[in-house]
Amino acid sequence: MPTNVCQIANGDATSSSEVSSNVEAKLVPILTIGFISLFIFAALFDMSSFTAFIQTSFESAANTFGQSWQWLMLVNFIFALVLAFSPLGKKVMGAESKPTIGTFRWLAMIMCTLLAGGGVFWSAAEPIYHFITPPPAFSDVSGSTLQAVAPALDQAFLHWGFLAWAVLGTLATIVLMYAHHEHGVKLRPRALLFPIFGNKLENHWMGSVIDACSIIAVAAGTIGPIGFLASQLGYSLELLTGLENNVQSQLVILAVVVAVYSISAASGMDKGLQWLSRINVIGAFGLLLAMLFLGPTQFILNEFGSAFGGYLQHFGELSLTTEKPSWNVWWTWFFWGWFIGFAPMMAIFIARISEGRSIRGLVLAVAIGAPIATNFWFTVLGGSGIYLELQNPGVISGPLNDAGLPAVLLATLSNLPFSSILLPAFLVLTTTFVVTTGDSMAYSIAMVVSGDNEPDSKHRLFWAITMGVVAAVLLLAGDGGLNALQSFIVITAVPVSILIGFTLISGPIAALKMTCAKKM
Repeated sequence: MPTNVCQIANGDATSSSEVSSNVEAKLVPILTIGFISLFIFAALFDMSSFTAFIQTSFESAANTFGQSWQWLMLVNFIFALVLAFSPLGKKVMGAESKPTIGTFRWLAMIMCTLLAGGGVFWSAAEPIYHFITPPPAFSDVSGSTLQAVAPALDQAFLHWGFLAWAVLGTLATIVLMYAHHEHGVKLRPRALLFPIFGNKLENHWMGSVIDACSIIAVAAGTIGPIGFLASQLGYSLELLTGLENNVQSQLVILAVVVAVYSISAASGMDKGLQWLSRINVIGAFGLLLAMLFLGPTQFILNEFGSAFGGYLQHFGELSLTTEKPSWNVWWTWFFWGWFIGFAPMMAIFIARISEGRSIRGLVLAVAIGAPIATNFWFTVLGGSGIYLELQNPGVISGPLNDAGLPAVLLATLSNLPFSSILLPAFLVLTTTFVVTTGDSMAYSIAMVVSGDNEPDSKHRLFWAITMGVVAAVLLLAGDGGLNALQSFIVITAVPVSILIGFTLISGPIAALKMTCAKKM
């Protein structure tokens, strides 16, 4: 009798656990889709009040947490380097002793996913902006002078350099690799807390909230560029072909972009995503060489050496400066909020493709190699624009003042030889970069929601199309909707930064336990 009672009790407990697990599994998509729907409804209901609220919240979040984000980014990078160059750095992560994905394809997928269209857009726009209006850290430098070139590049290097890349794919990725491959924990944002809390969050509502916050953050960071790409391409096509840039043309462009990355997402990581990434890297390298030879080659090489040396020399000062908070809100703190918001899902993506890589190899590739390549890319595009402005004042700053940052890339390319080839080539490259990000993030979101490393095509397709639909709705609602979404990722970075902060503890713990387990 007691045995039967125990069996019944155990059976009931198991049933209750299964019910709880089933409810928890549905909680992530409910929270995510519910919040996105609420966001769209609020934007459509009263755009002006909604954008004002988002803007106020954005500035409050940046002002309150911006300085702590600076320390988080810097300490994360330092800890990653310490792990990489310690004996723990030799540890190969995952069940395989050799990488399951070739190095070129691996690096291509990582770089293309992070850079997205921003890697093309900001690489031209940010350096020229800082050149004309030097950042607070270089307040003693006069703008639009030869002396302002290196400081302008230094600041851009900071925003797209070591710290940004490190937070996206070092400590967080190490934790996920440990939790997943050593303990079978699903690749989800909550797994970042596994070395500290164990399995307590696996079927807990708090784990679902953590996952949902991370998905919402990365969705905001992906939908925004998708929508802005449609606006930028519409603007570019109007200048190049005379095709009117209006909402209808932008929606057509958006539909094409969404169709491409949805097809790629449905085809799987081994096909569409790797194929797109290879095209991006080869295309970017080809255009890089073209810009070097067609542009001011000597100027670019000289300024890269000078600026990168200055970046290293002023690294600590640039990383922690709070000299002018009102400037930091719109630049450094905005970027840090952006990258922190992306970090959990990006780390999941990198963990998914990094089996067989050592801790040292991961850190050196993601936190050192990729940033240097990115900084050189910024020097080629941004440096070319600066050179043109030095030679002919107003040729770049004029379009910047008239049409804003999106005009800088077109103005730069228009003043180089073979611009009729370079312009469409860069527009295609920008598109394929954004398409790659949409594809990879749809894949990562589907992984988290389904709890499967190989989510079926229906899941991947659903999230790919959903992001496109949201971008379309916000385009129809006006520029305010997309701007609000861009700002919103900084707000979501507040809870996500707490999660990333835990990796400063869980990262070293994970590396140590993986290494000790191997020795045993």
